[in-house]
Amino acid sequence: MQRQKPQTALVRDQIVQSAARTLEIEAAGLATLAASFENGLSDAFVKAAETIAGITGRVIVTGVGKSGHIGSKIAATLASTGTPAFFVHPAEANHGDLGMIAEDDAILAISWSGETSELSGIIAYARRFSIPLIAITSGTNSALARESTAVLALPKVAEACPHGLAPTTSTLMQLVIGDALAVALLEARGFTPDHFRTFHPGGKLGASLTHVRDLMHTGDRMPIVPPGTPMTEAVRVMSQKRFGCVCIVNEDGRLAGIITDGDLARNLHRNLSQMAVDDVMTREPKSVAPDTLAATATGIINDNGISALIVCEDERPVGIVHFHDLLRVGAA
Repeated sequence: MQRQKPQTALVRDQIVQSAARTLEIEAAGLATLAASFENGLSDAFVKAAETIAGITGRVIVTGVGKSGHIGSKIAATLASTGTPAFFVHPAEANHGDLGMIAEDDAILAISWSGETSELSGIIAYARRFSIPLIAITSGTNSALARESTAVLALPKVAEACPHGLAPTTSTLMQLVIGDALAVALLEARGFTPDHFRTFHPGGKLGASLTHVRDLMHTGDRMPIVPPGTPMTEAVRVMSQKRFGCVCIVNEDGRLAGIITDGDLARNLHRNLSQMAVDDVMTREPKSVAPDTLAATATGIINDNGISALIVCEDERPVGIVHFHDLLRVGAA
């Protein structure tokens, strides 16, 4: 079918009003969904979460059409937050992919009406092998709901589509209830940023979840001098190490202070060649622990207008991380 062109020129105010109306309708749908938790949905939600938490296999998400697209996203969210999951299209399931579903799995089936014919095969399979079946549907008396272990009943609300045909508000609610389930399971499992990084090693997200210990410079690379060091020697070390700073460390290995390029600039009016580091250093400098996330370190650097952070354990410097290190891995 050839796409129809607008009969009249689009009017800016009409476009804005349409967008505002869509947002208002969909926000109202989410508000109705939230209210449903006080009218019985919470019990079903807990049962669904407990069912998934109790399996030793994976969550098999399934659905057709727009519900299927939402299901793919829910499966991806579950998998990335510690709940093994993947999407199986019900039509493909009826042609051999049912073998991908094991008895220790659980099935999460999404259908607005609950009467989607393509789901019949996967529903029958679930009942035959006693596989837990969780439904996300508005059809509380549908075939899907009747056969399910837990029914996440979505309220019937107006679609944002002015004709009430294109799934809009309904698919948004499906997505939100799936996200809520994934987050509830994430928190119940004690899923940490370390776990999250395991599933997101690439891109900016993986970079921001890198630990400072993985980026810091250690040993001879660190610009360190003891208290009482002449400023001429401190400047030499600073220039040699190229971090724009030098750390002053006591005999017991504790960090006493730091001198940065900024400190030198602020003290140019003084005779630095006749001074010691103790006269110029900034005491109690910013530092982080080795297990600090790169994203956190980046925030500290940006908030304080500095270029490097000292990495300490028990107040003793064990490394240094520069803004360029964070930039190089994509965390800055």
